[in-house]
Amino acid sequence: MSASLLLALPELILSIGAILLMLAAAWGGDGSSRGITLAAVALLVVAGAVALIAPGGHGDGFGGLYRADAFSDFAKLLIYAATAVALLIAPNYFERNGEMRAEYPVLILFSAVGMGMMVSALDLLTLYVGLELQSLAAYVLASFTRRDTRAAEAGLKYFVLGALASGILLYGISLLYGFSGTTSYGGVAQAMGGEFSAGLLFGIVFVLAGLAFKISAVPFHMWTPDVYEGAPTPVTAFFASAPKVAAMGLLVRVAVEAMGPAYDAWRQIIIFTALASIVLGAVAAIGQTSMKRLLAYSSINNVGFALIGLAAGTEAGVAATMTYMAVYIVMTLGAFLCILQMRDADGNLREGIADLSGLARTRPMLAGALMMFMFSLAGIPPLFGFWPKFLVFDAATRAGLFPLAVAGAVGSVVGAYYYLKIVKTMYFDEPAPAFAPSESPLEGGLIAVTAALISPFGYLAIPVLGGISLAAAHALF
Repeated sequence: MSASLLLALPELILSIGAILLMLAAAWGGDGSSRGITLAAVALLVVAGAVALIAPGGHGDGFGGLYRADAFSDFAKLLIYAATAVALLIAPNYFERNGEMRAEYPVLILFSAVGMGMMVSALDLLTLYVGLELQSLAAYVLASFTRRDTRAAEAGLKYFVLGALASGILLYGISLLYGFSGTTSYGGVAQAMGGEFSAGLLFGIVFVLAGLAFKISAVPFHMWTPDVYEGAPTPVTAFFASAPKVAAMGLLVRVAVEAMGPAYDAWRQIIIFTALASIVLGAVAAIGQTSMKRLLAYSSINNVGFALIGLAAGTEAGVAATMTYMAVYIVMTLGAFLCILQMRDADGNLREGIADLSGLARTRPMLAGALMMFMFSLAGIPPLFGFWPKFLVFDAATRAGLFPLAVAGAVGSVVGAYYYLKIVKTMYFDEPAPAFAPSESPLEGGLIAVTAALISPFGYLAIPVLGGISLAAAHALF
């Protein structure tokens, strides 16, 4: 048991820390929220360092329910980094409206525990427990600003559709258990290696459908624009980054380790989902007037590109998918940090694309950073966002999926239109009322760091990022 506890040390640190911070929140009240937030960030840093060092080594724990390996370590580092950024930007946002609560960082930490379990799960039941722990915290976070009707609506929609997706996932798990006689990934894979029954096929379909909801892939994307628009902006930034990595990591591990022998069966589903997400994410974003809704469709679009790597079904494809998620969270967090700067003279947040008109003349540095994030999300070289797109297309081509790579490339051209529209609005339209000067050096510093990471200087990180991604992918095969 002690060996298993050492393997799960990152989750133990976050769980115990979250419980202690919950007690501190009960005694200290909302006045202690900033201190609790900083303590939560410190816990994430410690948990990330433990995941990187892996004092318990790598292996299976708790009777084959949990696995610590290079794949889970890499995913957890991305999850904890994105979660820490979402925590750091929250106090300045919520305190303007008197909505900052001491339980906010506690909910975020519990969500991070669930995400860690998701990427380390080696059993369908562990998968479900981790997924629900993450989701239950997320439902509350979506409606955290209780006086805002949009946030209440977002939380309700997320909860109802999330419950539906959980039911679909549970039904798929029950089918896999019924026709394989086990819930462990290894046992399911062994059953799929023999005589392949219709029941197992339906189980694959339902499990992939439930997981597609969590990564907001078509056709289970319908919650994304409304929740992204209605939730508080720091929460939206969190939803668009950390849970996305966790759900993608979970999907990759399930597809490779549990359903690997049935590659020909699930590949068709992944290809359809990837292409549908790319097309809908590109086309539906064109008519949007809200930045947050546009980034919601951008998220759907980018998930489609990441799935191309998984569809390849190779180590290189999985490595490309994880590299894509690493670069994606940097670009997305940077874009949401820029949205947090869109405040009028009275301090009210402006989220419309039209509010960016002429931004290059009133806030040239902010306009330059946002332009970089938009070009990088579009995959336009020489910005670093081009590199992960190239990797997933290359992996698909090497796996014999040349038509899929071509379709993805065409879809990226269509998607570039709405990113370029934002740049055109900032640089060529008549100026709208100027935004108030930034009051947060932290937000400005984070924008500078994320912009530097997705600039051409980001290519210097290719040897390190590529090596880590390949090691993570190799751990699954």
